[in-house]
Amino acid sequence: MKVECYDETGAEVYDMVVRQILQDLQITRAVKDLRVYVDPREPLFIIVVSYEKTSPPVSLMDIAEYDKDRQANEVFLKIRDETYLPELLSKLWEIEGRNKIHQSSRYEVIVDDPRTDIKNLVVYNPEEDLRKKIYDALFRIIPEGLRVVDHYSEGNIIALTASDEPIKDEWLVKTQEVVKNMKASEGRFRT
Repeated sequence: MKVECYDETGAEVYDMVVRQILQDLQITRAVKDLRVYVDPREPLFIIVVSYEKTSPPVSLMDIAEYDKDRQANEVFLKIRDETYLPELLSKLWEIEGRNKIHQSSRYEVIVDDPRTDIKNLVVYNPEEDLRKKIYDALFRIIPEGLRVVDHYSEGNIIALTASDEPIKDEWLVKTQEVVKNMKASEGRFRT
């Protein structure tokens, strides 16, 4: 992690703030690298984060057996792994409606008259969850008054450029420099 600011004391304070927020949201280990560039004279705040790869998404077929009764127009799910059952139920309620989902036991879920093919449903996506937490952290880290934000995302890198004025082109160039430097330093440490 690196905080760049002409004011060394300010940089130390922001380093501490960033570390505390990452720890509070329990994403410290998921963050590979984080760079902050602060210039209160402009006012300009740039934050770029690179995060670790996550496990693959969990699909319905990973956690349940699927059986469709065409005559009754029902889908029967026999749950093999309860770990993601709350996420499954939430997704099914969202897609099919709560009144069409019946849970007769911890291990059985019935979907009445399904409108969609849920066989390939993604029940839980760890990367999506991690990205939400990272965005939450970034918006907590950005100073209070800087609410004009430009967003950049590529692969496992997220960058935000923030100010209380319209974002200038040279600030976006500076953001891309920070991203480029981060990528270059990641490349040096790969084995």
